[in-house]
Parts: sequence; C-alpha cells; structure tokens
Amino acid sequence: MSSMSSSLTSLALTSPLHVSRKCLSLQPARKCYQRYAFNSYGNITLLIHDQSASPHLFPSSNLKSCCSAIASSNDGTVSMINFEDVMEKDWSFLEHPDSSAEHKQKIDEIISAGEITETSKVMIAISSDEFVDRVVESSICKQLLVVHDSLFMLACIKEKYDKVMCWQGEVIYIPEKWTPFDVVFLYFLPALPFELDQILDALRKCCSPGARVVISHPQGRQMVEEQQKQYPDVVVSNLPEKMLLQNVAAHHSFEVVKFVDEPAFYLAILKFINQ
Repeated sequence: MSSMSSSLTSLALTSPLHVSRKCLSLQPARKCYQRYAFNSYGNITLLIHDQSASPHLFPSSNLKSCCSAIASSNDGTVSMINFEDVMEKDWSFLEHPDSSAEHKQKIDEIISAGEITETSKVMIAISSDEFVDRVVESSICKQLLVVHDSLFMLACIKEKYDKVMCWQGEVIYIPEKWTPFDVVFLYFLPALPFELDQILDALRKCCSPGARVVISHPQGRQMVEEQQKQYPDVVVSNLPEKMLLQNVAAHHSFEVVKFVDEPAFYLAILKFINQ
C-alpha cells in the first residue's frame, strides 16, 4: 500500500489532467472539488481550499491549499493519499487587467506569429487564462497542449475546454506522446527555471521541421523587470537579448526570423531548421 501511495502522489502532481466533472460554485472560503482520471489508477479527486481574503482571485497571493486524493481501482480497493501544506505560487500577475484594443492587438499579434493551421500541434507553456482563451477562440488546430506549473490554473482551463490537453510539469520534460509540435508559445519564458540553452535543446527534440517557437511578453522587458522584483520566486530570469537569442538558437538549429524588443512589447519568432 505504501508503494502505491507513493506512485500515486507523484502521478497526481506531474500527469495531464482530465476533468470529468465541473467545479462547485466558489464561496468566500472557496472549496473546489475536481475529479481527474489518471490512466489505469482510476479517479483522483482533489479538494482545493483557499482561505485568501478576496473570493475573486483564483489563484491569489497567500494561496494555501489542502488537497486530498482518492484513488479507486476496478476491484473496489480504495487508497487514500493526503497532500498537506501544498503551496501554490502566485500567478495572478499573468492575468493582465488591461482590456484595451491595443492590448488585445498585441495578444493577437503573438498568436498570429505562430501561424497556426488546422493540422498544427500546438503547445503553450506558462501562460495566462486570457491567452489560452484567445488561442481557442481564434485558431483551429489539431492538438492544443497547455503546460503550466499550476495545477489550479490547469484545472480551470480544463473545466472550460474539454478538448484542450493539460500537463503539469516542466517544459523540458514533455512526454513524447504529444510531439512533434508545429507551434510552441513560450508565453512567459522568465518563469522557466532553466537556461535558454536547455530550453531550446529540449524543444529541438520535440519540434517538427519548420516549427515556430514564439517567445513573447505583451508588456515588454521593463514590466518583466518589475515583476521579477515583486515575484522573485516565480520570475527567475529576464527576456533574452537579441544577440544571445541568435547565438543560442543557431546552436540548436533554430533561426530567429523576427525580433521585436520595444519598451511595452516583446516578440521573438524562431523557426526550426531540421538539418
């Protein structure tokens, strides 16, 4: 039983989520029940309890969660795994409150840079709900995978879009079953705890020939620097300078086809050249 509990604990924190029932309505104390299917291990139900001051932020700063998971097998045996003191990082700063036409235009420009088609297999890493919403609304693709550090954000995305696949884990460890990708959006690169060299080396192995990797920030480098001061545990680096990006990209068979580094907008488009 102990070995089963150990494997399930790891699985619940690193596997793709498949929601089979929706969240209950959020009250000020906010309890949210989600049931996930994890292959042959049966169903796992997570209880997320947030006691932060504002009932309208999810996730929020000061987010504290207490999760319990129940795994049921086909033979009726039930195993209980308790997750205590699970702390969620504060990702609320990714949800930009600006709903102006200019901001929406920047988001659309980032999405257009990917050149998504109906046959594209797309991956979005560390993004806002707003960006995922806009990709789903504006583009038809063969496959859309959202990768994030936050189980809470992934659960909310999966609740809205059943066909969108979600995976909680690091972008350099993406399972091969979803590859190769035709479009990769590194929406918030500064949150990835890896060197640029590591990231592009991993993407080189899971991109199709001609794939486009889009690195962006709709508010630009200056905003990233401010976010790094406010959220040092989340924002661990800055956006790459042009010369650095070109050198590292070339080393991993990527070509920088467009680079914009303005005070309030950052966009870099890399194309994978299969050699």
